[in-house]
Amino acid sequence: MTLSIRFIAITISILVLTSCKNKVEVKEHTEETKQELVKRVFSLAEYQYNYLINKIDTISPLLNPRSLNKDGSLRMAYKQDWTCGFFPGSLWYLYEQTNDNKWKIEAEKFTEALDSAQFVKWNHDVGFMIQNSFGQGYRLTGNETYKQAVVDAAKSLSTRYRPVAKVIQSWDTDAPWIQGKGLDMPIIIDNMMNLNLLYQATKHTADSTFSNIANAHATTTIKYQYRPDYSCYHIIDYDHITGDVRKKVNFQGFADESAWARGQAWGLYGYTEAYKESGHKIFLEQAKKIADYIMNNNKIPGDNIPYWDYDAESTEEIPRDASAAAIVASALLELQAFDVANKKEYLDYTETILRTLSSDDYLAQKNENGGFILKHSVGNFHENNETDAPLNYADYYYLEALIRWSNI
Repeated sequence: MTLSIRFIAITISILVLTSCKNKVEVKEHTEETKQELVKRVFSLAEYQYNYLINKIDTISPLLNPRSLNKDGSLRMAYKQDWTCGFFPGSLWYLYEQTNDNKWKIEAEKFTEALDSAQFVKWNHDVGFMIQNSFGQGYRLTGNETYKQAVVDAAKSLSTRYRPVAKVIQSWDTDAPWIQGKGLDMPIIIDNMMNLNLLYQATKHTADSTFSNIANAHATTTIKYQYRPDYSCYHIIDYDHITGDVRKKVNFQGFADESAWARGQAWGLYGYTEAYKESGHKIFLEQAKKIADYIMNNNKIPGDNIPYWDYDAESTEEIPRDASAAAIVASALLELQAFDVANKKEYLDYTETILRTLSSDDYLAQKNENGGFILKHSVGNFHENNETDAPLNYADYYYLEALIRWSNI
């Protein structure tokens, strides 16, 4: 073999080996398909929730796990806690995704344990309690008892409507967590999440009273709860006699003028649902503008998992909030159906969230995290009782988002 021929042969061999090596590297770094990811996460969710239910049965049967205490023990939600509907709702999502009757039985058991919550009139969170449990159960089973629970809960929520300001009052002023804080008629952005209960009640009864209240509240909230950049305050306090705004504050956020991450997510989700149910274009435009504020905010890290408040400052590491990210993901997967011009942007942003949450950085391993699915959420930072912790509503909106994503 001449020198030139030998050189050509060696060169070809190197090229072949390099090509093969590159092919192996590409294969090794290929992402899971959407279907593979969803299957993997739901398989883990089934394992974790089996583990969780076994623990519940030895601690507080039929109470719902909310988070973990600092010592690693389960923090349970009593049957009228604002978070009590999320665990049954997650069980309904497991049933919907797997079609395994075992999860239907568990969902029914934990849902029906909340039957007294439909009559709660002392705060606005009856929507979270009932729509996410009985409402999901009715959607998947057609159980008429569940439908009636939704209607009764909507009647309870409607008693909190204040016509003078055209809003649903969040808390009574003697609630222990706001006593002494000088509030008269507080309205929190979280209220937007409970309007869906009212819309569903109108569907079930053909009584437009419920949806009219929801539309009025959503309209007033646009006017007073949002800043010019489409970030929102946590609380607007109204005068219960005149209906005028008394103060704008941010108990959950870093400061009164900061952007509390979960509050921004509640608003995006709430206005997307309000448009879906009412068809009012003003709600769609509000959802689109909130989405733009969130997605183009340079204070959110590149993996799209926000800090607990966009404007938080600290010499220590500022915790991320997986729950806010999960809510945003689920909301955007609804919004993309109504905003074709921005559909791809919404889907791309959401995929980054879901792939990040489904990584080892945020997704629990089997038998860890107390049985919850997601790590690294923030409940109430100022009370330091659910900071960098699992939360049942983070799991709920994460599973919901995965189902919505898999159906697109």
